[in-house]
Amino acid sequence: MRDESFEIDGVRQVFHVAGRGPYCVAHSGGPGLDWAYLRSPELEEHFTMVYPEPVGTGESGRLPGGGYRLATYARFLGAVVDHLDAGPVYVLGHSYGGFVAQTYALQHLDRVAGLILYSTSPYGGAEFWADGMAALEAYPQRHPDVPEAAAVPGLFRAALATVADGDDALSRAFAAAVPLYFADFWARRDEFAAFQAGLRMYAEPAGAADPVPFDVRDRLAELTAPTVVIAGRHDFLAGPSWARRLADGIPGARSVTLERSGHFGHLEQPGAFAEAAAQITRGRPVARVSRT
Repeated sequence: MRDESFEIDGVRQVFHVAGRGPYCVAHSGGPGLDWAYLRSPELEEHFTMVYPEPVGTGESGRLPGGGYRLATYARFLGAVVDHLDAGPVYVLGHSYGGFVAQTYALQHLDRVAGLILYSTSPYGGAEFWADGMAALEAYPQRHPDVPEAAAVPGLFRAALATVADGDDALSRAFAAAVPLYFADFWARRDEFAAFQAGLRMYAEPAGAADPVPFDVRDRLAELTAPTVVIAGRHDFLAGPSWARRLADGIPGARSVTLERSGHFGHLEQPGAFAEAAAQITRGRPVARVSRT
């Protein structure tokens, strides 16, 4: 992996490059979540993956006076694409990063070879969050034999309340709540222990909020680049119902459901995830079926 950086209006943008094949720029979620959780060695077998450290996180610069907005992330993503100077590239957006990817593609479709929209939605308003919070409250029922599962809704709410307490406190709180994001963290807790321990969240971008909720539902037909939509069956936040709305609205988009995954299918089913994403480069149909 090689590390690079450049400046955008005096703000440092760091990114990392690994793999082989066509460029795919992967925007991580959060906002405020460190890029490293999204690294996928499996994807690097198919793409030259470019992982930006979103502004406000990691070694990238901080915005004077805040200003962490969706439009800002899309502008910085575009600057990375332009810096690569490689023609149209594939763009992967995970969770909030999917909002960024859609925003960028709607502005610069000529720069996008294809979209991989992963654990995300075309909408981030009240209905989206109400669905997620209902799934949060139902989480302990999914794991009735795991005593720790009963505490997860409270841990998630505590993480939301920890934004004002700084990066370290927020990182610890988010890591405590992270089992919520997996299909079955408890059965694989040893496997995911290092991932949980290494999570890093940055409070300033995490605590920022756009004045207008993300909503491109009435513009999805404009996204004419080849698109694959990937969702985990057990994703409490951006699962198959939101994936269907994306795939149904984007012309020719194909949808893949990872049956044994939650929000982090690239960790839970890495091979199936990478195969679903990579088909977009090969001109092979991505069947609108579930993958096991």
